[in-house]
Amino acid sequence: MDERVARLKSPEDCEQFAKNVEERGKPELALQARRRALELRAEQRGAKTKIEHEALQAIYAYEEVLTRKNGRRTSASRTWQMIKRHGILPTMERLVNRNTDASGYTALVEMGMKDLAFEAIVRRYPEAFTPEAVQRAKHRLEEWTRA
Repeated sequence: MDERVARLKSPEDCEQFAKNVEERGKPELALQARRRALELRAEQRGAKTKIEHEALQAIYAYEEVLTRKNGRRTSASRTWQMIKRHGILPTMERLVNRNTDASGYTALVEMGMKDLAFEAIVRRYPEAFTPEAVQRAKHRLEEWTRA
């Protein structure tokens, strides 16, 4: 990570930095700043483990997808409600096990953040999920990669 990005202390600072460097033709530096914003948001939310931290980053990345799609800041309100009711990892399990389309994954790929898809996280931490969820995540990622 670029040292300028590492020094950023708030998600808002990261977003402003990303906009500034993107205007100067440095998209890879903008991506680093956007990823740093996701990290900071996950830290502020109080993730207790590495997997929770990654899951929270994924949700914040998903909110970025929604924001770009809607043209205004959009919260993943139903996902946050599920987390409040069931917890972070059970919510991830539920989201991976439901029928879904590839639009969220495609948007993450376009943003350079496909590693933050819920399915990718389930694949990285199979011990935290049911075998069914791991298999579904694997199958879905393979399917999306072929498309």
